[in-house]
Amino acid sequence: MVKVVTAANRDRFKPLLDSMFRDRKRVFVDKFKWNVPVVDEVLEKDQFDNDDAVYLIVADPETGLHMGSARMLPTTGPHLLKDVFPTLCEGEMPIGDDVWEVTRMCTSPDLKKDIDPRGVRRSITIAFVEFAILYGATRLTLLAHMEYLSRILALGWECRPLGIPKELNGQLMGAMEISITPATLQTVRMLFAGGVRTPLLELEGITRAA
Repeated sequence: MVKVVTAANRDRFKPLLDSMFRDRKRVFVDKFKWNVPVVDEVLEKDQFDNDDAVYLIVADPETGLHMGSARMLPTTGPHLLKDVFPTLCEGEMPIGDDVWEVTRMCTSPDLKKDIDPRGVRRSITIAFVEFAILYGATRLTLLAHMEYLSRILALGWECRPLGIPKELNGQLMGAMEISITPATLQTVRMLFAGGVRTPLLELEGITRAA
């Protein structure tokens, strides 16, 4: 299951969130050498880790710690593409009540040897499509390094690059827009879950949308 953590239920998930921010620091700062804020020298948190942020997190069922995650932001407020990397979008920027941004996708460096990181990322991909449909989004924007974007483009769903990739934080980065329909969910479930229709999102504890 993939936990949905919002401002409404965040207090229940503090240890999980702390382990996520620690892993984000190890991945994005220590490994990829991104020049991004670090809190107390161990937590990678920026200005967009605010009350608007919604986190989709895969937690270890034994330890309760972070295995993989993504951050969702409504585009009607501040978000990474508009406020930090607008040069990645060459045309009209996708913004609206029906558009959410996906960023900070990562898997923990401490995954057990018998756990495939690709399986964790696939669960997160299914989850953000489920999330989009649940929250009434018809489009998602996604920022990532080119290796991941290339994989997304190859999945066969409806998506388009928003501009020419550029070197940012020492890596070639790009942005894309993904169209979301029930068929999109069917596609990712078929590709990553053998067509299983059981939802991955765990919604317990959510009292309002973020």
